[in-house]
Amino acid sequence: MRSLDHAWLADALLAGVLAAGRIEMRHYSAGVAVESKADASPVTAADREAEEVLLEALARAAPGVPVVAEERAAEGLVPVTGDAFFLVDPLDGTREFIEHCGEFTINIGLVIGQRPAFGIVYAPALEMLYATAGASRAVEARVSPGAQVRGLADCIRSDIRSREPDVGALVAIESRSHRNEATEAFLAGYPIADSSRSGSSLKFCIIARGDADLYPRLGETSEWDTAAGHAILEAAGGTVTTLDEAPLCYGKADRGFLNPPFVAWGRRPLPARS
Repeated sequence: MRSLDHAWLADALLAGVLAAGRIEMRHYSAGVAVESKADASPVTAADREAEEVLLEALARAAPGVPVVAEERAAEGLVPVTGDAFFLVDPLDGTREFIEHCGEFTINIGLVIGQRPAFGIVYAPALEMLYATAGASRAVEARVSPGAQVRGLADCIRSDIRSREPDVGALVAIESRSHRNEATEAFLAGYPIADSSRSGSSLKFCIIARGDADLYPRLGETSEWDTAAGHAILEAAGGTVTTLDEAPLCYGKADRGFLNPPFVAWGRRPLPARS
């Protein structure tokens, strides 16, 4: 693919992302039958239809770059990735989608050298889009799925930046659907002044825009769940690490692209209370 130009890639993918958003909102309004995949996670026709649109958009924007997409991976269709590849979750937060909570997203992340280099996250029900606009620049934009826009320049957008944490009064964001005892035990080691819950990759974006300080995820996730939001958070000044504070890396094909437990931080990892 051409050398990475974040703004160009975001613009090249925007039409496909909005088209996927329109598909999902059509199903969101009408209701869809829910099936279960082999791992018992839910899937709908909206997941599959949106994924096909996104794969077509990626084929136009970055021909020849491998794409690991959630629904195709569930069918065993996983390409050899190499140094650069895309990770696609066409409908992150399927449970929120099914339950008619608007906190579901479309995620496209580009990995280069095991690190997230580019990300775009779109929440069609909330009409909010987040993207990397440079290696150290992240933006948010308000755009409806039906908007007639050619690129981010046509959207009402603004730069976002994570905040410097108040180490004595942290704000945590937790998973809406996957809260567990391990997460509560982890947070008990920090001076948490406030916490909230959200679905999908929006948790990374909430930290990236400076509205929270940390997001621990001690349950199972896949790389397509996190790559796009991870890239956006890093561009906004944050970090994502494993529990031993090593960088969260990508391309773990031998592990089925599963992530270890991790923590997303608004800035740097913080020490727990003794």
